[in-house]
Amino acid sequence: MESATVSTDNNGDLNRSTLSRGVNQAATTAHEAVDTMAETARPAVDRMATSAHEAVDRVAAVAAQAADSLGVKGEQLTIAQNKITAGTRDYVQKHPAAALGIAVAAGYVLSRLLSNR
Repeated sequence: MESATVSTDNNGDLNRSTLSRGVNQAATTAHEAVDTMAETARPAVDRMATSAHEAVDRVAAVAAQAADSLGVKGEQLTIAQNKITAGTRDYVQKHPAAALGIAVAAGYVLSRLLSNR
């Protein structure tokens, strides 16, 4: 087994230039390793970012489509409500006694259904 020797000067202190070279070499090696890892990881990170952007775009498209669909359905419901309201108003104006009888009968049926509970 070989042992490492450390050079010393006349005062017994470690040779600063040898230690400095060792530290610099270790730092350079560490920097190179970090640069290699960064270069290796960059394509994977780019792919992940691209996939994330595509996913966000797909979700936004689906949300926009759903909002449009809900808007159309809302308009259709409003049109149907307006037709029913107009038809009911016309019926009540033309047949007030029948409309009153229907309202009383509906009220009676509802009260019987709800009172049994």
